[in-house]
Amino acid sequence: MKIEPDAMENAAEQASELLKSLANRHRLLILCQLVDGERSVGDLAAFLKTRDSTVSQHLALLRKDGLVQARREAQTIYYSIASCPAQQVLETLFAIYCSPTPICGMVPAPAESKPPLREPAAAQRTPTKTPTETK
Repeated sequence: MKIEPDAMENAAEQASELLKSLANRHRLLILCQLVDGERSVGDLAAFLKTRDSTVSQHLALLRKDGLVQARREAQTIYYSIASCPAQQVLETLFAIYCSPTPICGMVPAPAESKPPLREPAAAQRTPTKTPTETK
């Protein structure tokens, strides 16, 4: 499948903007909570164990980027995902990192440990034989 250079440039710009929004841990967690449906600021703040004002600031950025939409019901504002590409990326991330059934050969790491992004450089090197081993 071929794509014109201008179209690829435009697609790369859109993807880059989406990934920038997802690159913040709090915004990623907020969006992960919204995958299953709308949530209030209070619900999201309780989940993140942070202040409502902090969550509201992140939601304002996500709203500016077109990733979430708001709905008011009396005094409460509910947020939901407004971007189909964001929804698809989040579902893919969930399938890779959070699913009880591993995909891509990955096994979910225990909650208390952080998996390395790649092996340390020393582990990637192939062992070389010493001059005494080659004889």
